Amino acid sequence: MKSEIRLRASIDLGTTKVSAMIAEEQKGALRIIGVGTAPSEGLKQGVVVDIERAAGAVSKAVREAEHMAGREAKRFNVGAAGEHIRSMNSRGVVAIPSIDEEIGDDDVSRAMIASRKFSLPYDREIIHTLPQEYIVDSQRGIRHPAGMYGARLEARVHIVTASRPALDNVAKTLDLAGVEMDELVLEPLASASACLGDDERELGALVLDIGGGTTDVIAYSDGGVVASGVIGLGGNNVTSDVAYGLRTGRSHAEEIKIRHGCALSTMVGDDDVIDVTTVGFGGKRRLAKHLLAGIIEPRMTELFALIAEQIRRNDLKRSLGAGVVLTGGSSMLRGARELAEQVFDLPVRVGVPAGVEGLSEVVSHPRFATGVGLLREFGDVERGNNARGEHAKKLMQSLGSLKRAIASFI
Repeated sequence: MKSEIRLRASIDLGTTKVSAMIAEEQKGALRIIGVGTAPSEGLKQGVVVDIERAAGAVSKAVREAEHMAGREAKRFNVGAAGEHIRSMNSRGVVAIPSIDEEIGDDDVSRAMIASRKFSLPYDREIIHTLPQEYIVDSQRGIRHPAGMYGARLEARVHIVTASRPALDNVAKTLDLAGVEMDELVLEPLASASACLGDDERELGALVLDIGGGTTDVIAYSDGGVVASGVIGLGGNNVTSDVAYGLRTGRSHAEEIKIRHGCALSTMVGDDDVIDVTTVGFGGKRRLAKHLLAGIIEPRMTELFALIAEQIRRNDLKRSLGAGVVLTGGSSMLRGARELAEQVFDLPVRVGVPAGVEGLSEVVSHPRFATGVGLLREFGDVERGNNARGEHAKKLMQSLGSLKRAIASFI
């Protein structure tokens, strides 16, 4: 008997681009059948700053993906990003009514609920409660406590919160674009889902999704998320530095960065030169590539050093046995991997989306990591979180007068 084919879709609200994807899911396998992109408008560092323009970009990307797929998607998983994202580790403890009875799913749910019983400002919303481990009596490292026996159950979790007004702006943007949300997913969680293997999660790994306006960060250890956050630095900062340093326009600076940029000056030949169209100097100048690398390297070093300092403060380095995975469009900058290895003193690789079929050759690039990861189903694996549209339903109610709406590291 042929298994059911489900349609899954995602929207990645990036600073430089909005991407939409549509895939068919059968027996857990994803076959991508539609991809659409549009230049980001109305978005800055992962946050909506102009609802109408952002809605236009979303609508364009979605229609392009649907046209390619030849099908319309009803609901989309949507990424949550921006510096308003905050995270923390928490725990909840409950007593088991009878030691003669097995721990049940209800007991696990009570422990998860207990882990969220802390004071939260009225303008913030919990978007994920990610289990790290369960402890039954004194036995640690348990993944699935249901069915075990014990008198005390503790859930250790990683909690992600977001600004409620920022989510409301995303909600209104999607509503204006005629898009309905399925799940709201932390973008680095989605990127890790696309690029990180189970063995790497067990050994411990740090994923850095370097986008245009922000860098999304998530750290795994023993299979669970131990830290996450968003840093307001990305590829656009590098482009701005290049434009200023070379006295050229931003569009030309972006082209120069992509074609000739290098994040590690020692990788640039002494005689390598480039032609630069300068502003105010009349025409082109020939400049040494060392000058370009000398502009890019300090900014990339600053980004990696900020993250490395957080690793040091939280004593995470010894937990990152699998090293660092770079993804996102700016991870393709020449020398970025080698520079990261020097700063983190850990093995580093560039991660591309894996485990998909269909238009895999189109999306097999780090810039599509978040979009591919968002195609996964997160509600069932994140036990105890606001799964599958629960958040959306609450925001739809709170924004009823506006039609339907959906809703740092430690």
